[in-house]
Amino acid sequence: MDELEEIRKRKMEEILKKNKYPEKPVKLEDGNFDENIRKYPLVVVDFWSEWCPPCKLIAPVVDELAKELSGKAVFGKLNVDENRSLAARFGIMAIPTLLVFRKGEVVDQITGAVPKEQILGSIKKHL
Repeated sequence: MDELEEIRKRKMEEILKKNKYPEKPVKLEDGNFDENIRKYPLVVVDFWSEWCPPCKLIAPVVDELAKELSGKAVFGKLNVDENRSLAARFGIMAIPTLLVFRKGEVVDQITGAVPKEQILGSIKKHL
């Protein structure tokens, strides 16, 4: 009976952990950026802009991955036109750019409208 209780406890912790992770990208901006990249072990930030066609191409992919990887990674979207200081801080020269943060530090960068598999491959290296 103790073994069953242990399994039940572990499963409940997994469910609670997963529920704390958003299933869609979080809107990031100057006021909440640092807090969010430190809050979760793995965060993928999409630096984008409204006027950018390639950004619009990968937006649905970012949404899909946020849902698929919920509980493992958190996705954020940061509009570079509204948050120029953050774009400058990370040297964003082209959009879309995805930065992968592990424990608050940049560990990977993906620039351009790349296929979902390429984005997923980069993220999986850090899970």
